[in-house]
Amino acid sequence: MSQLRLRELLSEVQDRIEEIVEGRDRFEGLLEAMLVVTSGLELDETLRTIVRTAIDLVDARYGALGVRGRGHELVEFVYDGIDDETRRAIGHLPEGRGVLGLLLDDPKPIRLDNIANHAASVGFPPNHPPMATFLGVPVRIRDEVFGNLYLTEKAGGHPFSEDDEVLVQALAAAAGIAIENARLYEQARNRQSWIEATRDIGTELLSGTEPVKVFRQVADTSRQLSGAGLTAVFVPTERDVPPSEATELVVAATSGDVPALDVDAVAVADSPIGQAFARRTPMRFDGLDLDGAETGPALVLPLRAGDAVAGVLVALRPVGAAPFSDENMDMMAAFADQAALAWQLASTQRRMRELDVLTDRDRIARDLHDHVIQRLFAVGLALQGTIPRARAPEVQERLNGCVDDLQEVIQEIRTAIFDLHNAQPGVSLRQRLDEAIDQFADPNMRTTTRFSGPLSVVDDELGEHAEAVVREAVSNAVRHANATALQVSVTVGDDLRIEVVDNGCGIDAEVTPSGLANLRTRAEEVGGEFTVAAAADGGTVLTWCAPLT
Repeated sequence: MSQLRLRELLSEVQDRIEEIVEGRDRFEGLLEAMLVVTSGLELDETLRTIVRTAIDLVDARYGALGVRGRGHELVEFVYDGIDDETRRAIGHLPEGRGVLGLLLDDPKPIRLDNIANHAASVGFPPNHPPMATFLGVPVRIRDEVFGNLYLTEKAGGHPFSEDDEVLVQALAAAAGIAIENARLYEQARNRQSWIEATRDIGTELLSGTEPVKVFRQVADTSRQLSGAGLTAVFVPTERDVPPSEATELVVAATSGDVPALDVDAVAVADSPIGQAFARRTPMRFDGLDLDGAETGPALVLPLRAGDAVAGVLVALRPVGAAPFSDENMDMMAAFADQAALAWQLASTQRRMRELDVLTDRDRIARDLHDHVIQRLFAVGLALQGTIPRARAPEVQERLNGCVDDLQEVIQEIRTAIFDLHNAQPGVSLRQRLDEAIDQFADPNMRTTTRFSGPLSVVDDELGEHAEAVVREAVSNAVRHANATALQVSVTVGDDLRIEVVDNGCGIDAEVTPSGLANLRTRAEEVGGEFTVAAAADGGTVLTWCAPLT
């Protein structure tokens, strides 16, 4: 054998050995890469690890993993190789146009020596680093295309080889398994968080916490766990009417501020939020128009408990944000139903406790009426019979004053009896206030009432104060003002505000009826304020306000 032929054989053997060694090294690199990408359980970190590992595996400069949305778009773009300054200069991340969109249309591997030469290329935005060579591979989870793995700029300006494509496809298969494991772990963790949140809501309600505070906790928890920018709980204006008879829903609690919520109430009949309430069905929207303000993806979930609907839970994301997933909707709907069930159980317990209290109140009221008032009447009659026998005018005046004081005491006891009888469960605050006004207003006096805001957010304790304030204010106007017209306004905004205006003679600065002192005391007890002022056209303006929480 000639020396030339021998040299050729030795060269071929050397090349073959180098190929074998290189192939073995690349295979070992692939195995190591597979171990790396399958080692984590945090989804976001797993996606970043996949990109970094793919770059190292084929010696690329840039890499990215685009997560596919429900349509022809990328809803997430995880990249590596570009620094933060360049990223800010580029602007918007890719959404699946141009060459990147080819894998969305037809999820098959693509290798290009120069991206710009492809017919689908749409160029790069300003400040984007130059890229020529390209390798794109779909990432599948079972039969679902999760997204696409993109690699550009192989070292040395070389094109990506067929071996590179095979290696990245193998890595993509391992990546699909890693992503599925991370998603399952994340789902299990989210499910556990929702279960714990449901337990906490139930505990708060069953321990006697006021519903308005629990609704705020529902809004906070659902926003944090769902990734929403803003959540809100809407409840019917009248809490005790059947869902089919509700006409308006008002905001009881909100959490977050993106997007902004500029509405306080929505109509049941002609709004998406009202539709979910009336149909008792969870609904998902690409966006909502709330009084002219556009939002992004939205979930509207009824708070269902048996035949009752406590309200709706609304979750909003900004315009352009990723839509809520099926898992988001299922978990939030289950959370809303469990929270509503706890609300119903707590309401039942509260009614049972109120019935026990009412029984005791009835007994006290009977004793006051049958014994105390009768004895006071007897004392008053005895004093009235004594007045003509008193010779000194001072004594007669003093006795008349005592009789008037007894009448005041009897009236206050009757008011207390009314308190005991009228604090019944199941009666709305508006109905109770209307009844209180009718009970104490003079039939010959022109009385007008005005209600504004969601009275349903006023808790029971503050509602009892409001009822007593209206009774005492109306009673004082009837007894002391000599008025012919009376206007009662009840407004719920940042606080509860009650204003009673009459056109009477006003209140003597030197005389403070006991009812006004009671109003001031009630305001102080709840951290509110009470003022008395002269009306512009004559008469008196009584203003009583208290914070809602």
